[in-house]
Amino acid sequence: MKIDFITIFPDIFASYINESIIRRARGRGLVDINVHDLREFTDDKHNTVDDTPYGGGAGMVLKVEPIDRCVTEIKAQSDEDKRSRVILLSAKGKQYTQRDAERLKEYEQLIFICGRYEGVDERVAEHIADEEISIGDYVLTGGELGALVVSDSVVRLLPDVLGNDDSAIFESHSRDGYNEHPHYTKPEEYNGWHAPEILLSGNHAKIEQWRKSNAKQK
Repeated sequence: MKIDFITIFPDIFASYINESIIRRARGRGLVDINVHDLREFTDDKHNTVDDTPYGGGAGMVLKVEPIDRCVTEIKAQSDEDKRSRVILLSAKGKQYTQRDAERLKEYEQLIFICGRYEGVDERVAEHIADEEISIGDYVLTGGELGALVVSDSVVRLLPDVLGNDDSAIFESHSRDGYNEHPHYTKPEEYNGWHAPEILLSGNHAKIEQWRKSNAKQK
């Protein structure tokens, strides 16, 4: 899978994509990640990416032109038959769920547009993005964190990314209304707090029964 982030703060992504599961996935060639500085797609000496909103009001709005140029160039550098999805991170977008992660993993390329300031010119949502996504009913300073959240949840579902593919099958939200059973590890006792005896019994049938009974259905 190829993932492209469009942002005016490219340094935000460096530490996250170079750690943990995403770093390993990149190293093994399972995902290719590119970060694009939106200011490089402006046409004035000040590299202007935003302007005041029509009709007045507080804040600044990201302009449509540089975003369109950036998305166009990204697509031009990709295979024409590559299945891609352009996603605008937006506080007014559809709230993201695990079902969306499973849907998005079927694409070969994800292009994330990270909004900032008061918002993004609505023509981006109308004519450039395929969908708007929000990661929750709250407002962030920009879409960078949301784009990382969505990409992380998708990448871990790709084949061979996790050490054990069953990890993505038997976990919270892997199906509607399901929360995974509790986990324990060594030591058996700490500060008077004990791990359940059944998990130490070696009786795999009873352990499996305990896990099923302790998984929570919403």
